[in-house]
Amino acid sequence: MARFAIARLLTSVVLFFAVTLFVFVVFFVMPQPRVKGPGRGENAEELSIRDSIHLHGTMWEQYGQFVYGFVRHGYLGRSYFNRQTVSSILLTAAPVTLSLLLGGVVFWLLLAVPIGVLSALRPRSLLDRAGMVFVLIGVSAHPAWLGLVLSYVLGHKWGLFPFSGYCEFFSPTTVCGGPTQWTYHLILPWFTFALLYAALYARMIRATMLETLDEEYVRTARAKGAGELQVVRRHVLRNAMLPIVTMIGMDVGTALGGVIFIESVFGLPGLGGMLRGAIPSKDLPVILGVVMFTTVGILLLHLIVVLSYALIDPRIRHTHTAGGRRERAPARSGPVGAPAGAPASPTA
Repeated sequence: MARFAIARLLTSVVLFFAVTLFVFVVFFVMPQPRVKGPGRGENAEELSIRDSIHLHGTMWEQYGQFVYGFVRHGYLGRSYFNRQTVSSILLTAAPVTLSLLLGGVVFWLLLAVPIGVLSALRPRSLLDRAGMVFVLIGVSAHPAWLGLVLSYVLGHKWGLFPFSGYCEFFSPTTVCGGPTQWTYHLILPWFTFALLYAALYARMIRATMLETLDEEYVRTARAKGAGELQVVRRHVLRNAMLPIVTMIGMDVGTALGGVIFIESVFGLPGLGGMLRGAIPSKDLPVILGVVMFTTVGILLLHLIVVLSYALIDPRIRHTHTAGGRRERAPARSGPVGAPAGAPASPTA
């Protein structure tokens, strides 16, 4: 497991340098406009992103300074307009976006897993058909439209939940703060964010479970007298969740695009609000900061997902490339958690 983790970590480091090189070319090699800073007329200073981060020397020296400053100090320059460091702006906005993102992931799994599992265990039943209706609604509704509808009906009209604003979880500086108020203000954004992915994941879990229920090792476990709950928990759900883990890693990264819409609808002061305000004003250091933050976040998330996948399925970490030689683990008799003597799955 240690060798597997080190190999994946080195791969993530290589990806980091590749992505940062691309970002460096886009923001510093390609021509960028000079923006008028605060002030009027002749007093307005012309600003550029290169001057903001203080790069000098050859192109490769500038790239090294850019990466070193980001890794060592988290320095990405200063905003053109409020002159605050981009890192301090990110530290203020990132917890809001992470709260929405991680809470939304938990929310969509709490919705998708029970619906998908029950639909697979009772196919073509009334519950299964109701799950299909849920899927169609979730896939068809745009997050911005759904957020506006929920904020108007449940927030403005009925007053059940706040329809805008954010409360701090730790060390609140206002009366709106603490875990209870934090959760209360994020319920509607979480549900809006989670509905689309919960619908997709419910159908994915249903499909993978139906496929796994037809495997021979599942029939073998039942023939040996294992209870239905034990079969589902140990043999079916564990193997059916393997592709779901990979999907979570990919979808959380792409879900940042939807976060921008949701933060706009509910007035959350997160990265989406920062980016939405920085693009029209051409505040390039702030845009660079959001891009770098999301890039590093996606790389870390990808690493966590790969390691989690290896923990769930031990067969993955037994195949490892080192020094140009490929080592393979002995073949298993069946999928993850399969009973002894069970025939191998054709998909294993």
